[in-house]
Amino acid sequence: MVQAFDHLLDATIEHLGALKSDGHSSILMEDESMELLRKMVHSSKQKPRTTVEQKLKPRQNPIPETRKLDATVSVTPSQAIELAQEEKDLIGRVEDWPDLAPDQKELAMAELRKRAEECQRCSHLVQSRTQVVFGVGTVHADLMLVGEAPGMDEDREGKPFVGKAGQLLTKIIDAMGLSRDRIYIGNVLKCRPDTPGRSFGNRKPTPMEMQTCWPYLMEQIKIIRPRVLVALGTTAVDGLLGEKSLGITRLRGRFQDFRGIPVMPTYHPAYVLRNPAKAIKRQVWEDMLQVMEHLGMTVSAKQRQFFTK
Repeated sequence: MVQAFDHLLDATIEHLGALKSDGHSSILMEDESMELLRKMVHSSKQKPRTTVEQKLKPRQNPIPETRKLDATVSVTPSQAIELAQEEKDLIGRVEDWPDLAPDQKELAMAELRKRAEECQRCSHLVQSRTQVVFGVGTVHADLMLVGEAPGMDEDREGKPFVGKAGQLLTKIIDAMGLSRDRIYIGNVLKCRPDTPGRSFGNRKPTPMEMQTCWPYLMEQIKIIRPRVLVALGTTAVDGLLGEKSLGITRLRGRFQDFRGIPVMPTYHPAYVLRNPAKAIKRQVWEDMLQVMEHLGMTVSAKQRQFFTK
C-alpha cells in the first residue's frame, strides 16, 4: 500500500504541476475521490515512507560547501521537489560561499560538467536528448547570462544560444563591448525538453524539470560567483527567483536579488525576434545599460543612443 501511495502521490504532483503551468489554479474533485485519497493517506502512515536520502546514493563534496549531485539516479517529481528544497536550504548567500582560486574554479566546473553530462535524473529527457548543453564561457566571468532550456540547434551543437535567438544575443553582447568568451552563458535546464510525437519545435520546461536540474545551475553560479546575473525571459526569471515571480514584464528593468547577487530580468532574445518593435529592443538595451553601469563599464554616448531613433 505504501508503494502504491508513493506512485499515486508522484503521479498526482506531476499532473498538478502540469495543470499549474497551464494556468489552472484549482480542480474539481468528487466526494468519492476525496474519500479514497483520505484512506490511502491513513494507510500510508502505518509504515514509514522511504526517504529521499535512502532512495538515492550518498553524495560527496567536490569542493568546500558545494554538494555533489548523484547524476546516475533518476528521480520522481516528489523527490525532485525534496532534493531541490534541500539544496536551496543549504545554499546561503554569496558572501557565505567559498571563494575559489582560479585553478580550483576550473577544476570544479570541469567536474560539474562531467556529472551533468552523465546525468540520468530525468529519464524522459535522457532518452530524447542528443547531448547535455552545459554552458559556455569563462568561469572567471563578472557577468553570467541565464536562459531557459536548449532548443533543437543547441541540442545538436551542445552549446547554449546558437540558433537565431543566440545570434541576436551575440549581437547584444558585442554591442556591450564584451564577447561570449568573456562572460558565462547557461540555462535553467541542461537538456532539450522532449516533444513527444514531434521531431521539431521546442517547448517550455515543466516546473518539475526545472526543480530537478536547478542544483546544477546553482553550482555553476557558486563556482563562478558573478557580479551580475541576467535572466533571459520568464522561465529563467522563474528558475532563479521562484515559480511565483511577478513575471518578466513587471520585473524587467529593475535589479532583483539572488542570494546577494544582483539579477537583471529582461526579455528573451526569441521574444525580441517575435516582437521586433524598436520599443522592445530599446527596453532590452536599457536593461543591458544598467548591467554595464553596475559592472563599472564605460558607456559611450553612442551606446546610450541605440534604438532611440
